[in-house]
Amino acid sequence: MSGRGPVRERAEQVRDRTRERAEQVRDKTRERTEQLRERTEPIRDKTREQTERVRMTVYRLFGIDRSGPPPPQTLPGQPLNVWTLPNAVGMIRLALIPVFLVLALSSDGGTDALPAVLFAFIAGTDYLDGFLARATGQYSRFGALLDPVTDRSLVMAGGVVCWSFELLPRWALAILVARELYVLYNGRKAVRLGLGMQVNWWGRIAVVPTMGSLFLALVGLNALAEVLLYVGVTLSLMAAARYTVQGRRALRERREGTTT
Repeated sequence: MSGRGPVRERAEQVRDRTRERAEQVRDKTRERTEQLRERTEPIRDKTREQTERVRMTVYRLFGIDRSGPPPPQTLPGQPLNVWTLPNAVGMIRLALIPVFLVLALSSDGGTDALPAVLFAFIAGTDYLDGFLARATGQYSRFGALLDPVTDRSLVMAGGVVCWSFELLPRWALAILVARELYVLYNGRKAVRLGLGMQVNWWGRIAVVPTMGSLFLALVGLNALAEVLLYVGVTLSLMAAARYTVQGRRALRERREGTTT
């Protein structure tokens, strides 16, 4: 019994020294890791910055390449950041829509040159504000909300003029305007619920025939305008269906996330 005491005591001392050494090694390893992280952080930041510059290719700059997630500045919960160059273009576009309506509805047949040119200008500058946002990096939550409202307002304004002067089939115009109101209402609902809804490719493709049909009707080319209107309405309805599916999926995922 007397011999076991010193042996046990020495064993405990060995364990204590081993534990102390292990803790010292861990502390030194942690310290070196922190030092290494501090040294490599600027390199990672610079690499990330250079990668982002490389990714801004010509296709991405001109809106052809839409891959990747949306800019974080445009997501729900971000500051509006109203005063940017792209937003200035967007607000000018929105302000010109009532001017277009007044000029077009006060014309004799709805095909005067000035309202048609103004419609084309408002529609064409939809591309300009997006280009400026990509070129300058001035993305904003306000711009992400403003752009679809302006586009849908312009489509509805053009539809009202074409309806008033019977420049296009009224049943197709009714479907188109109803679709725009549906998407606009659900878009506002998604914003209120904090859901991030992204524009799908059906919606992007539908813009060209839809705007083109309205413009051609405003300049008197009714036959071609009617064909493009049918194409635009079909693509717009497919886009609306995709928005509906996307919104329901986002709501379902949110409910599942809150219950877990």
